[in-house]
This record gives sequence, structure tokens and C-alpha cells, in this order.
Amino acid sequence: MTTRPPVEDLSPQQAIEELAALAAALDRANRAYHQADAPEISDAEYDELKRRNAAIEARFPGLKRPDSPSEQVGAAPSETFAKVRHARPLYSLENAFAETDVPEFVDRVRRFLNLPADAPLAFTAEPKIDGLSLSLRYEAGRLVSAATRADGEVGENVTPNARTIPDIPARLSGAPEILEVRGECYMSHADFAALNARQAEAGARTFANPRNAAAGSLRQLDPSITAARPLRFFAYAWGELSAPLADTQTAAIARLAALGFATNPLMATCTSTEEMLARYRAIEAQRATLGYDIDGVVYKVDRLDLQARLGFRSTTPRWALAHKFSAERASTRLEAIDIQVGRTGALSPVARLLPVTVGGVVVQNATLHNADYIAGRDSKGNPIREGRDIRVGDWVTVFRAGDVIPKIEDVDLSRRPADSVPYRFPDTCPVCESDVVREPGEAVHYCTGNLICAAQAVEKLKHFVSRGAFDIEGLGAKAIEAFFTEGWIREPADIFTLEARHGADLRGRDRWGEKSAGNLFAAIEARRRIPLDRLIYALGIRHAGETAARIVARHYGSWGRFAAAMQAARDHEGAEWAELNDISGVGETLAGSLVDYFHEPANRDAVARLVAELAIGDVAAPAASGSPIAGKTVVFTGTLERMTRAEAKARAEALGAKVAGSVSARTDYVVAGPGAGSKEKAARELGVAILSEEDWLALIG
Repeated sequence: MTTRPPVEDLSPQQAIEELAALAAALDRANRAYHQADAPEISDAEYDELKRRNAAIEARFPGLKRPDSPSEQVGAAPSETFAKVRHARPLYSLENAFAETDVPEFVDRVRRFLNLPADAPLAFTAEPKIDGLSLSLRYEAGRLVSAATRADGEVGENVTPNARTIPDIPARLSGAPEILEVRGECYMSHADFAALNARQAEAGARTFANPRNAAAGSLRQLDPSITAARPLRFFAYAWGELSAPLADTQTAAIARLAALGFATNPLMATCTSTEEMLARYRAIEAQRATLGYDIDGVVYKVDRLDLQARLGFRSTTPRWALAHKFSAERASTRLEAIDIQVGRTGALSPVARLLPVTVGGVVVQNATLHNADYIAGRDSKGNPIREGRDIRVGDWVTVFRAGDVIPKIEDVDLSRRPADSVPYRFPDTCPVCESDVVREPGEAVHYCTGNLICAAQAVEKLKHFVSRGAFDIEGLGAKAIEAFFTEGWIREPADIFTLEARHGADLRGRDRWGEKSAGNLFAAIEARRRIPLDRLIYALGIRHAGETAARIVARHYGSWGRFAAAMQAARDHEGAEWAELNDISGVGETLAGSLVDYFHEPANRDAVARLVAELAIGDVAAPAASGSPIAGKTVVFTGTLERMTRAEAKARAEALGAKVAGSVSARTDYVVAGPGAGSKEKAARELGVAILSEEDWLALIG
């Protein structure tokens, strides 16, 4: 989120500009959320924008805009649906984000009603359902209309769709002549998961969370689509009435339940601030097990005559408060710990969670990093989470911010099952049962199975066709998994013989056909010519990322020279080994990983089969036009006074030079500053040209 200056530091002109920007941003967010059912920002970001707008308006009341977001509820109704004017407006609720906001709310209510601190005052507390607001109008016991909230004054007519929802009665017995029932249309977690699975299977759009799914399902032009979607409805309020339902909020909700509406069983009556907060914590603790999304707890003054006295502000009732949960954190139960095996053999533990919505996304999995993280310590053995380990069955706090992968932040030991046991990291691979090792100084465990491990083979193939590698369009993760299972592709070379071996089979396969198969084979053919750096990266050699592959490829230039160097350096000694280690940006770890990969006979054979199918392009070091050092090898030693060592290396490489870490017979220049030692001496012994920093700067211009 953008960092903004404190409100108290704003000038009037800055306030005017920011209020305009906030109005535009909130209007876009409202339209995306209420009309398109496709939120563009998270609830936390939206709430922060609203708070910022309110704070600026409080400091500069004279600058409040006519279209101020603080005076609006929802968004204008969509032009797609007929409009329905609500007999009584649908208001939004004032939000609270801290426990201290709750006693302040209670005190405001008491002050407005002129009630002393010891006078009895009851509130209801109920879950705040995260769905789509819906108003149902009954006349003479018959459902005559159903409308969304929209802007609170005028909603969208979705009556045919609402009639398909099982929780909404078509007729009522014993109801007032006119009754508007208000509540929330939602979708359960299980139904949401099943719907998304069906959507994905059909190649249709999937939904980010149950709220979006419910809104998108209700706002369909074809009621049969809504009927096929598993929507539910909770009643929690009312609009126009021809006769009162009851004297209290509690009794009125009970009356709605008696009429046949689903109401939330977690609603309770509280007689003190302490009871309200206790109820909030109790509902939050059950959040993950409810089976549907809630994003807070709503408090309402229980007596309806007091609600009438308190009345409304412009957009919110004075008698109600929504106490929101954190948008980026939630508690849920850890159901299992699974181990995933990556292309390098790294074993990655993944938490399988009871689904919970965090930051607008349904979270079912979270990273557990490694064995140390699970055990409650860092890589150096120091305690994290005060040493609390993570066990299956634990209740954990899940954290998610923006698009970051969800993480487990902490463990609630008070809810740990009595029979729980510490998690034991596997000592054999869960896929191929090969031994698992953890090298000294490493935080990660590795499977030793290499090519016999199916998980590594599949992940290596996925990496091979990924964007930074061969980038073969149409050959994605699912296709790789399917072809591997069929036995059609088991190693990279098989990709380039796929058409010859299984072209006819693929063209007759479901969801492929002549056109799709032809496109895939054309994409494969287009990748038979590949630059050396992309080939090295595509092989998935440990530590050889895109940058490292580019550095190595630029040094050796051609596949022939690179392959010969790897073979010659197989014993980690000799001139070729020294040259590899001398490449700036390589080092012993990467050098060892490259050499060891090609020392493995199975790898060498697989690469040989692959190379036979390819035309590998040479990679030249970048060179500026007319550069006097293009293709030269340079070593820097001593202290540079006009630029940093890193700057000097970057400048040399930009001009086409190769920067080495040690002096050899292949070195062209040694740039020596004050304090130069053994490298300068070696240069003199080998007859290599030695330049001062001034000489070097003059040479490169």
C-alpha cells in the first residue's frame, strides 16, 4: 500500500487532491465489488482507503466532496437488471478494527440515550457473513420481489434467481401482511470447491472466493444457472413491516426462524462489553470450522425501541457496529503435512489446512519452509515462535499479505490436542523411497534418487518447458504430467520426438484434436534452435539459475567448448576447473554443481540424446561497438579509488570483457590498485599486461 503523509501534515490543497483521488479509487472499488463481482483490491486495502478519507474529512470538514465515499453505500445498480427501489434504505455498518473500539461504541450509545453506566443495556452479537446482501419482499405471505443492495436506495431485481435458493421460502404462514426480510446470500466452502472444480473441468472461469462465487451466481440473467449453483441464505434483519415482529432483536430473529428462514445459530445476547468481546473471540475461534465465510462479528442494541431512538447517520445506524477480523490473518486447523519433491530433489513441507479465507482468497495450503521451521528454530538453531513447534492437529495462525504465498505465523498451544506428537521429517523420499540427505550448512533435505525419482523427473520437465527455458507454448504443467503418466515423455529429448512417436495418438485424444496438436508440434519445432544460456538453464542443474547460466554461456561461447570444459573438470582439479572457478559470479558451489551434473553417466546420456535433436546457438559476450576490451579477460586487484569493484566489473562486462577472479595465461589485463598483492605478482611472472586504474579508465574511454 502506498505510503502517504500523516493527515495532520496535509495542506488544504493536498487534502483536496487526495480526497479527489480517494473518491475515484473507492468508486472503482465499489463498482468492481458490487457490480462486476470481481474485486480489484483486498478488504484491508478498501478499509484503509475509507479510514483515510474519513480522517481527512474530519480534519478539513469544509473540503468534503459532494460525492464523498463516506456518504455512499455500495455502488449504483447494474444496467443489466431491472431496478427495484427499496421501501427502506439498506445501510452499511460502522466498522471497528480494534477491541478498544467496542467499549467506545457502547459508551457512545449510552451517552446518546442518556443512560448511566449501571443501567442495563443488552446487545446481540452474531457472525458477519461474507456474502451478497439480499432484500426479500413478501406481501400476504407471498414472495413478490428480491433485490440486491446496490447503492442502498435502488437495487437489482433478481427475483427469479432468488426463487431457486432452497433457504428462501416462496410462501410464509403467519407473517405480517408486508414483510421485507433482509439477509446474506452465500456459498459454503465445500460447495465453492465443488463449483470451482466443475468450472475448471469445463474450461470456464473459476472464482477467487465464495463471496465472488455467490454474487456471480445470484446475478445471472438465466435463473437456471443460479439454480445449478449451491446458494444459501441467512436472514438477520428486516425492512418495511406492516406490523412489528417483536420487541427485541433477539425475539425478532427467532420470529423469522419460526416463519421458515435460516438464521445463524451463533447469535447470542450480551449484557456487557466483556461478554461482547468474549463472544467475538469465541466466534473467531470457530471461524475455520463453520464451513462458510465470515469476516467479523456484528453487535446490535437488542431493544428495538432503543434502536428507533438511536436512529441513523447518513449511511450507518447508530445502534450497530461491525467488529472486523484481520483481513490478512486467520486461525485454522493444520490437517496434514505433505512433502513435495522439486526438480532438484529438494523436499518442501506443505501445510494442508482446513480452508479459511485470508485476504480475499481461500487458503488451503501454506508453506512450512523446512524441517527447522517446523521444529521451531531457525537455520542456526535459534528459537522462532519462542520455540513452539508445529504439529498435525494444531490450530495455527495463517498470514497472507498481497500475493505472497501463505505462511504459518504461530501456533495456539492452548488448543493443541493431548495426543499430538512432534512431526518427524522423512528420511526416505515419499515418491521413490530413495534416501534423503541434508548436507552440512544446508537447511533443506534432498532426495538422492535423481533420475529414478518420478517427482524430480516431472518437475524437471516442467522447468525445461518453462518461460525462461525452452518456453514451449501449449506444453504446460498439466500436459507434462499427462504425457509423463502415459510414458510419452520421460526426458527432454522425448519432447522433440513426440510427433513422430505419438502424433496420431495425440490428434485423436480428447481435448486436443488436429488443430491443438498441430499447434503444439509447431511450437516444439520452433524451439529446436536454442541459445546456449537457455539450454544450460533448462537442464535444471542445481544453483544454475538464469543469471548464472548466462554468465557461464558468455564465458564459453559454444556448446562444444562448454561440454568439453565440464568433462575436463570432472575431478574438480586442473586448468579447466580453475578457469570455471575464476569466472566472475560462479564460485566453487556452482562450479561443483555443473561439473558433478555432467559427471553423472545418466545425465550425460540424456543430454546427448537431447543435443542430437537441437541446433544450439553460440552466445557471445556483450560488446559495445568498437570496444577495445571486447572478448578480453580482465582481473581486478587491490583498491580502486575512482569506482567500486562491483562497478568496475559491471562496466567491463558491459563493454564485452570477461572478468575473472584469478590470473592465468589466458588473462589479458590485470587492473592493479593500491594494496595489490599475489595477483599482481602472478601477472608479472606470466607477462600479463598490468594497468593502473588511470590506465584502465583511459583504455575504456
